[in-house]
Amino acid sequence: MKKNTLFLFLLAASLHAQIVTDTIQVNEVSITENRLNTPLSKQNRNIYVIDKKEIQALPVKSIQEILQYANGIDLRQRGPAGTQADFSMDGGSFEQTLLLVNGVKISDHQTAHNALNLPIPVEAIERVEIIRGPAARIYGNNSLTGAINIVTKKNPKTGFYVNTYTGSNFEKDQEDTDDTFSSRGIQLGGVLGKETHNHQLYLSHDKGNGYRYNTAFENNKLFYQGHFLIDDANQLDASFGYVKNGFGANGFYAAPGDKDSKEVVETTLATLQSKHQLSERLTLMPRLSYRYNFDDYRYFKHKLNVARSLHYSNAVAGEVNSVYQLNKGQLGFGVEYRNEQINSTAIQQHTRDNVGIYTEYKTQFGDRLDVNVGTYLNYNSQYGWQAFPGIDASYGITDQLKVVANAGSSQRIPSFTDLYLDQRPGNIGNEDIESERAFQTEIGFKFNQQRFSANAYYFYRKIDHFIDWVRLTKDEPWQSQNFGDLKTNGLNMRVSYSLPFNGDNQLKMVLSYAYLDQKFENASNDYASKYKIESLKHQLTNTLSYHYKTTYLTLATRYNERASYKSYWINDVRLSHSFKQLTVYIDGQNIFNTQYNEVGAIPLPSKWWSLGVKFINF
Repeated sequence: MKKNTLFLFLLAASLHAQIVTDTIQVNEVSITENRLNTPLSKQNRNIYVIDKKEIQALPVKSIQEILQYANGIDLRQRGPAGTQADFSMDGGSFEQTLLLVNGVKISDHQTAHNALNLPIPVEAIERVEIIRGPAARIYGNNSLTGAINIVTKKNPKTGFYVNTYTGSNFEKDQEDTDDTFSSRGIQLGGVLGKETHNHQLYLSHDKGNGYRYNTAFENNKLFYQGHFLIDDANQLDASFGYVKNGFGANGFYAAPGDKDSKEVVETTLATLQSKHQLSERLTLMPRLSYRYNFDDYRYFKHKLNVARSLHYSNAVAGEVNSVYQLNKGQLGFGVEYRNEQINSTAIQQHTRDNVGIYTEYKTQFGDRLDVNVGTYLNYNSQYGWQAFPGIDASYGITDQLKVVANAGSSQRIPSFTDLYLDQRPGNIGNEDIESERAFQTEIGFKFNQQRFSANAYYFYRKIDHFIDWVRLTKDEPWQSQNFGDLKTNGLNMRVSYSLPFNGDNQLKMVLSYAYLDQKFENASNDYASKYKIESLKHQLTNTLSYHYKTTYLTLATRYNERASYKSYWINDVRLSHSFKQLTVYIDGQNIFNTQYNEVGAIPLPSKWWSLGVKFINF
């Protein structure tokens, strides 16, 4: 396995030395901030974009699997095919990174374990934007270590698509049914495109009997989005999504006693947002959103009247953002309101309100220096008023080389699980915990020249009142506590290079590395911890993608070394060939059969092969 991995890196290094000077034309990507819409090349922050071409080449079928290949993202899966996964960024916890869809917050105030329960199929994703560092100035609460924004496509053409697949590891469930482990799925999509409006509708069904005892899953999704061009100055976007995900939860939360547990999660999302050009200088962008989540956790899946937790949560949010073009620079202003409710057998009934006020100013000094400065002022009905300022700046040394620096602060308000959960003897919350607060500084550079790009960043971050689930002995329940202050020194780098052989051949390499050095202060070593001991120390990701005409081959390698786990390599592959509108693909995941785990002692699937067929005519 190591020889194969070494070969990939040596090949990538040799190609990297062959930089060519051909000029290529690319469309500039603008990052979806809620006020100041800034092209990626002008950004003053550490931002990484996974575009639709990269997504198409990867061996993935869900947003969870896409995030596996994102530098600095720690995706910790508990099951296959996006069943249940936590994500964190640059050494933070899974509650400290904010998730958005088209700029709309998808915060889960019950627990971030359900944040990735999304109805969006891979085929509907235009790109994934990863914004690192405290982002309260841009996105508000819970963007303590950064934010991930999923941007969906706006297909202008009428058409449809079908994608179906089946897969297996060719092993049998010797502990239960003796059936061969397998999975299958189908996704359907349709687009109605008109001059002034377009509509997209996606349906999907994924099912499998797992990869070990009690890990079977079934996932059903529906997603609609519509775009309406009222006139040249006014446009409206609407979306609706529903997903129901049921899965065996063997060892997910309370191993080994939960061997026969099951969980069912249903999520409904709805958004309505518009954009209005009121004058040459003033743009107004209002937004409404709603999220409903139902979480049914059954400690004994065959005894529904014993140790069963039912959680019903709602979040209603509204915000108004605006941009005013000054003679020198842009001024952004926004106001948001969010109401969060929960009714639960294990958390009881609670509600809280949050009000946020944003102000930002963006300007340029000469041709080289760009500066963004702003503040987020927040009121929470439980934690009162707090302010979170931030500043970003960049200086262009040459047209290709830019130096970037930023500093900012943010907070994470405890979830209702942190505060009120009562699942004795397993887990109990703590009403007295304080919100987490972070301050981070970062400096780095970006270099872009035709087919070659490179960037590297160093950051220092301190999180005060870090929340973790701890206990002194195995006989005690886990309880949420402000477990000291976490200091992190981090380094992340990324190199991308495309090598064209001729008009029909191209090879692209993306190599990323992240390093974290973390230290707790004011924390007792006597406590056992659920989350702090699992953070990554080293992470390396590498993809080699080759295409000849309509044939694509991608080799993807991930290396993770955790603070308290042994290191492991995971190697994946996708081979696809297109016959006009029809594409046939083969995915191999964990092809060298690495034995590894990402959460607790839950073993993840061995090698898994899938065969799929996709038809697209838009």
